Amino acid sequence: MKLEDIQRVYLIGIGGIGMSGLARYFHKRGCVVCGYDKTATPLTQSLADEGIPVRYEDLEENIPMNFHEPSSSTLIIYTPAIPQDSVVLNFFKRKGFTLYKRSQVLGILSAGMYTIAVAGTHGKTTTSTLITHLLLNGGNDCSAFLGGISSNYDTNIIIGKNNVMVVEADEYDRSFLTLHPDVAVVTSMDADHLDIYGDESHLIESFKLFAGQVKADGKLFVRNGLPLAGTSTYGLTTQADAYAQNIRVEAGEFKFDFKNQELEMPNLVLGLAGQHNIENAVAAIQVALLMGISKEDIRAGLASFKGVKRRFEYIIKEPKRIYIDDYAHHPEELRACFKAVRTLYPDKKLTVVFQPHLFTRTRDFVDGFAEVLATADELLLLDIYPARELPIPGVDSDFLAKKINSDKVIRCSKEQALQLVRSLNPELLVTVGAGDIDTLVKPLHTLFTNA
Repeated sequence: MKLEDIQRVYLIGIGGIGMSGLARYFHKRGCVVCGYDKTATPLTQSLADEGIPVRYEDLEENIPMNFHEPSSSTLIIYTPAIPQDSVVLNFFKRKGFTLYKRSQVLGILSAGMYTIAVAGTHGKTTTSTLITHLLLNGGNDCSAFLGGISSNYDTNIIIGKNNVMVVEADEYDRSFLTLHPDVAVVTSMDADHLDIYGDESHLIESFKLFAGQVKADGKLFVRNGLPLAGTSTYGLTTQADAYAQNIRVEAGEFKFDFKNQELEMPNLVLGLAGQHNIENAVAAIQVALLMGISKEDIRAGLASFKGVKRRFEYIIKEPKRIYIDDYAHHPEELRACFKAVRTLYPDKKLTVVFQPHLFTRTRDFVDGFAEVLATADELLLLDIYPARELPIPGVDSDFLAKKINSDKVIRCSKEQALQLVRSLNPELLVTVGAGDIDTLVKPLHTLFTNA
């Protein structure tokens, strides 16, 4: 399919963060865009407000007539998270449409672009968003397809006027193998998505295949210590080609010194919390330098970066009340989040509301989850968010709760969590999870501001 021929686009699972970015992209190109998702969210409402209709019933009659027959000008995009028995999905299959995954469409879009791709089981959204911000702040225009809503630009899609594209390369379902980047970053390769890969060795093999797709004259930045050969390493150790040192917290801000084989930048201020984000920043600096961004613009860009919504996002930041919302849904992400919180607020009691994401992930990493969650001073544990999965007998939040070595665990629903938070009245609250726990953010904010 040729990009210039596309006039109509239907997205099955339009409410996903990656799918919504494509919806916005084609809408801005002047295409007729609409789609289906099973649940209304603030993101789907934003799409509707922008003129992109979204339907929530899985019914054939909700599909517009101009999407009923295959055409070279009609593009149908679906997410693998959509159940195979979806009525809308099977309508397009039965009609003989060629269906494209989001990753395949990104492959089409990036084919003629200078592509900067960021991959990793953790850190790719923040790193790709920071790279985008450093480029734009430094006067280097670009397009970007991000896996989260940039707080600086209030969108997950940026359309530039040149041929540079920043894209988050998703390892789920081996999606990133549709890309052939000029520049790539690999942030992490922890075991995840074992429902797809089976075991960690197959996940690692996919990352090696992704690394092998970097163009011959391209550049591959790999976090130091990963089992992957790159042209340059980065990290928090002097053994890396580029690294951060003298990391400290001053006046509630994370600061560090950057050094690579050619230059040093002392006393950098990062507008994000956590050593893991400093590590992400080292990778972003390396890409920015490669793209010709000046040291002065990099310094200013780091300080002005506001992060990504639901990535260590401050909902309330007051002397007597701190409320942070984070997307963490893997034990290592939770560990990094909690470490950042404890570094910033060592004397405050930490109350956590956690929603596990996926039955398979909970089963596969239950011991890791239990270990990290036990470090919370108070834990409100919600039901598992199933997403694309059917229940697994014996795998639920009670199964996880029994593994947690703490007497401060309370099993509850989202509705009960609001009442419990009201009674606990925490001074330091963190909500974490990748499901629909974000629907608690506004009610919790209202609860605290009206207290």
